[in-house]
Amino acid sequence: MATSPRRRFKAHNYPNASLVKRLMAMMYDSLLVLSLWMLLLGTASYIHGEAVQGPWVSSLLFVAAYSFFAFFWCRSGQTLGMLAWCLRVEDNDGYVVNLKQALVRYLGAIISAGCVGLGYIWILFGKQRLSWHDHWSNTRVVQLPKREKKK
Repeated sequence: MATSPRRRFKAHNYPNASLVKRLMAMMYDSLLVLSLWMLLLGTASYIHGEAVQGPWVSSLLFVAAYSFFAFFWCRSGQTLGMLAWCLRVEDNDGYVVNLKQALVRYLGAIISAGCVGLGYIWILFGKQRLSWHDHWSNTRVVQLPKREKKK
């Protein structure tokens, strides 16, 4: 079985994204993930006949959120929130991230937020404006130029 070649983005020199824009994109994406969770929990409750709970439910929600982010990051480098704010995640060589990088990035983002947001605040003090999970996954979030409106 042949593997597909990694897709490289067009050569560029885009700056790393600011913390504010990243947080705004995260707010958009959190609404989408919350909607996905509601759909899954509603379906599970309907099938089960009552409210669902337990470790399998937490695991389902965890995997669903990871699948959401991994799908978009590995496909185009942009979630819907990132698309709205003209952001894109890519590896340090300008390629689309792979599933391993997406997993490290996802788990690292949870750790970054769980440490009272210190992993994100790191963006303000680092020379390269990278979060902890950017460093750990060898990725970066870049600010794309604004798209021109079609007439």
